[in-house]
Amino acid sequence: MKIGFLADTHGNLKWTMEALDYLKDCDKILHLGDVLAHGPRNALTEEYNPKVLAEILKARDNIYYVKGNCDADVDQMVMDKDISQSQRLLSWGNLKIFASHGYLESENTRFYKALELGANVLVTGHSHIKVLEKTKDLVVLNPGSTTLPKDGTKSIALYENNSFKLINLETKEIIKELSLD
Repeated sequence: MKIGFLADTHGNLKWTMEALDYLKDCDKILHLGDVLAHGPRNALTEEYNPKVLAEILKARDNIYYVKGNCDADVDQMVMDKDISQSQRLLSWGNLKIFASHGYLESENTRFYKALELGANVLVTGHSHIKVLEKTKDLVVLNPGSTTLPKDGTKSIALYENNSFKLINLETKEIIKELSLD
């Protein structure tokens, strides 16, 4: 199974399309929140076009969403997708994924909740900073932001062949890889 991860697209059409193009062969894609709205702390990007992006995302049936702090009920209405859950537990292949945008609770709380739920992967967004590490048999992944990275690199993540990869969205190079073998 091939799974894509992206977060914090904030209505940016160009870079969300770059991410979706890179992840086009994925069986499933998990968007970790802040889908359409730029949010009051973020400047509008040149490529900001939430109306067109909503139509594109509406047509996709393999994207699953977690609600971010900038996501609103109207986003769900225009996309006709369920983006109402701030946390999700998903079982895909050999992965049991606990997903949370990451603004309602502390990192520590999320970590222990994931373990308590029997997850082997914790994925978050919100910080716009990428993370890929394994602690106590739990893979912790934040794909970073496709549009407004706070660590300087637009990024996404990919799971395939029992391995997670953080990908530089601009160069398509692997930033970091973590094998489950």
